[in-house]
Amino acid sequence: MAQNDTAQEGPETPQVYLITPPEFELSSFPDTLSRVLDSCEIACLRLSLATKDEDKIARAADLIREQAHARDIPLVIDSHFLLVERLGLDGVHLLDGARSVRYVRKEIGPDAVIGAFCGPSRHEGMSAGESGADYVSLGPIGETVLGDGQIAETEAFEWWSQMIELPIVAEGAVNIAAVERLAPYTDFFAIGEEIWREDDPSAALKALLAPLG
Repeated sequence: MAQNDTAQEGPETPQVYLITPPEFELSSFPDTLSRVLDSCEIACLRLSLATKDEDKIARAADLIREQAHARDIPLVIDSHFLLVERLGLDGVHLLDGARSVRYVRKEIGPDAVIGAFCGPSRHEGMSAGESGADYVSLGPIGETVLGDGQIAETEAFEWWSQMIELPIVAEGAVNIAAVERLAPYTDFFAIGEEIWREDDPSAALKALLAPLG
């Protein structure tokens, strides 16, 4: 997850940050994932499972890590920072904004990637960056009835691209209109269930990214 060289110039063409489904069949998903990884350049992959079963997470991580690292794609995991070293992962994606970034950095060291989801709040994103996050994620970026209904506004990404060097990720309720709207201002689009619910995830990803050219 590389930083922009010059924040004032804004991001180049945004990269894809792929999120796994919250649950999947260990026997079949690696093949599906492989097709997606080979269909589009992926900058980062996030293991984001709904289960709290450590054994299931570990088995899934083993399969996903093999796919990711064979393609030199860093693999991070949602929340479970104590599993990063144990499972040979590259870092963790925290879901509580800036709250635990500083503590987790002390726990997993300076080399592991730490990302922080900060909802729609650029202020929370700035706090996460100041606490040691390697990237900040804002969202959702499309209309949704989930959560409290708030979305991360275009202005937040525009301001960030002009003022802050820390990479920013746009995620949540991603659609073609949101990709087109935020392409000039974000470094990454995080895409997951938007494509996995489709019959052909690879084709769905390409369609979603069409505004990027």
